[in-house]
Amino acid sequence: MRRYAFTMIELIFVIVVMGIIGKFGVEFLAQAYKSFIFANVNHTLQSSSATTVEFIASRLQYRIKDSVIVRTDAELLTTPPGFTALSSAIDGTPYTILEWVASDIDGFRGYTTPYWSGIIDLDASSGTILESPATDTGLVNSLIKQLSYKTRSLSDAALYFIGSHNDINGYGWNGSGSVNQTTSVMHPIQAVAGQTTQFAPYPSSTNFSGVTVLEYYKLAWTANALAIENYDNDTEMGDLIFYYNYQPWNGQFFKNDATRVVLMENVSTFRAMAIGDIIKIQVCTKSNLVEEYSICKEKTIF
Repeated sequence: MRRYAFTMIELIFVIVVMGIIGKFGVEFLAQAYKSFIFANVNHTLQSSSATTVEFIASRLQYRIKDSVIVRTDAELLTTPPGFTALSSAIDGTPYTILEWVASDIDGFRGYTTPYWSGIIDLDASSGTILESPATDTGLVNSLIKQLSYKTRSLSDAALYFIGSHNDINGYGWNGSGSVNQTTSVMHPIQAVAGQTTQFAPYPSSTNFSGVTVLEYYKLAWTANALAIENYDNDTEMGDLIFYYNYQPWNGQFFKNDATRVVLMENVSTFRAMAIGDIIKIQVCTKSNLVEEYSICKEKTIF
């Protein structure tokens, strides 16, 4: 009987071929895996940053334009807390908080017609009531309760008169609230029993006498804030937090009185700048899964 086996040359050839396949095959698989991880990280960062920027822009779109401020972490620790109007912000200052008063766009849109009309009948108004034709204070009150998880009502809201000369200090950003209707920018209101088209001053001990009441107004029941928190100096990343459901004109402060939502994790940079009434925002995020890789998204809000 004859036995067949590999010759030495054949064995050497097989070993060489297997070595070539092993060398380049492992590198190919490693590169393919790395490309897959990179594509996944890129998609995640692109998607989350784009969604976050659009969310912020949609909220800032309906801001009361004169109300936007910025703060630093150090200013949060002072008494009263410090702030700077965004239009006066200094380049290079490490602002980490952006705040603004939001117009009640949900109520203004209403279900089929606006819940508040945005118009004051000056002839029918007085120091104790403001007549707002086509407004339904009952519907506004119900909507505020729903949006605030039944923690706020129309008595927490305030009016802003479009075209009035405003002082940034009159919004209540320093924590003191609007104790005087004649010196504040925001004018706290409440409903008038049995009169759905009328606003009365709140509290009832105040009145609109001496207030510059203009024909057009915006109704607001909350301010909004954005802040970077839980910042890690080693990774240079933190969480971008959105605050809402608080009223600075009533002496409330976002750290103590607002509802808190995490918008985005692993945020390395959040910036905002104003050019006139236009605001430009930038959100940057990064990942260290494959290698340090970052993405920035920007948006301009008119």
